[in-house]
Amino acid sequence: MSHFLNITKKEVREQLTLSTLISVIVVTVILASMGGMMSGIQKEAEAPPTIAVINEDQGVFSSMVLSALNEHAEVVYSGSSISEREQAVSAMEEEEGDAIIIIPPGFSNSILNDESANIEIDWIMEGAGMMDSISSVSVSSLIHQASKAISLTMIEEKSNLSTSILNPIITKDNTIFKGRYMEGVSPSILSAIFMGQSIALPIMIMIIINMIGQQIIMSMGLEKENKTLETLLTMPVKRSTIIAGKITGSAIVGFVMMAIIMVGFSIYMSSFFGSMTVSEINLSALGFALSPYDYGLVALSAFLGIFAGLSMCIVLGSFAKDYKSATTTYAMPVMVLVMIPMILTMLKDFSTLPLTLQAALFAIPFSHPMMAMRNLMSGEYLLVIGGIVYMIFFVVAMIAIASWIFNHDILVTGKAKKEKTRRSLIRFRLR
Repeated sequence: MSHFLNITKKEVREQLTLSTLISVIVVTVILASMGGMMSGIQKEAEAPPTIAVINEDQGVFSSMVLSALNEHAEVVYSGSSISEREQAVSAMEEEEGDAIIIIPPGFSNSILNDESANIEIDWIMEGAGMMDSISSVSVSSLIHQASKAISLTMIEEKSNLSTSILNPIITKDNTIFKGRYMEGVSPSILSAIFMGQSIALPIMIMIIINMIGQQIIMSMGLEKENKTLETLLTMPVKRSTIIAGKITGSAIVGFVMMAIIMVGFSIYMSSFFGSMTVSEINLSALGFALSPYDYGLVALSAFLGIFAGLSMCIVLGSFAKDYKSATTTYAMPVMVLVMIPMILTMLKDFSTLPLTLQAALFAIPFSHPMMAMRNLMSGEYLLVIGGIVYMIFFVVAMIAIASWIFNHDILVTGKAKKEKTRRSLIRFRLR
């Protein structure tokens, strides 16, 4: 029994270290923050949409549509003429609204004449994430409910029915995206455009930093365990050269892997987006086409993002005592940290996130290449260039910290004083 207790205490003491607890606490805080954000998104999705209504028809069926909208949505502006469209847009921007519903004149008469009637919707979008267009689903559902109510009314009142009764309302979608008016473009098409153009890079960055970063951390732990790091430190090579060589070599491997994976991923994604109408839309006409200069910024951002991630892994790997601690303690935070910006950038646009999450996302260096293409398509060059400048400073800071660690005893011995380690290294060199 005593042997069992001793072995149990030994394992607990070795695995439940301060660094392990700190890593778990950091991951817990990150996951709790993510949970809070998802809860906020869920509440936002469940909240009634905020809309404006311009009703130019005074018939009975337009009244049914208005009744459905007033019952299930928050109507912050009501008008009776298309000339009030600009006032409605201003009201939507002030109230952070979702859509402007425009019922044209003759709406009710068209339905009474067994014809489908049109409703025009100006969607207000401030972001291109998957959750940024969720309000359009709510508004579309309200229009569908009104259409169903009109169909039931017509079935009860008329004996001769036409096929238009099954679909009495036809919607025409326009989108106002960050102040840019796009006629005939729905939020779903706009989201598909951005998703199709910008989903590959975040996934590639996540895969590369996870794979190569964990290899760096584990190799540092293995080098300490096998004492090969001590041999490397005794060689007449500058510590900064060792650090630069490790990061550069890992980055080259990362870019090669990215190129290979990108081919397979592009084929995989084409099965989802290849048949969509996105390919038929002229991106240049919408102002979303990227120039060679834009692609250069994206490539530079991706390059610096990978370098920033790998330089951070070098610093984390410096604290690993052996291969076991590297895999259980220091590799996990990197995996979680790189997942956060990928998930956030897919769900929400940077501009629509709360201020605290914006600050957290900006502080994570490899989040910038994940957002770069979407920001450039939206014309937000300042955010992309600011991210590039930030990543340069981050890489320089990480290399400086790694150089400091490599020049001190903590890299090899953890607790020994500098002079003692120097004497041990000199004796090792004399052997």
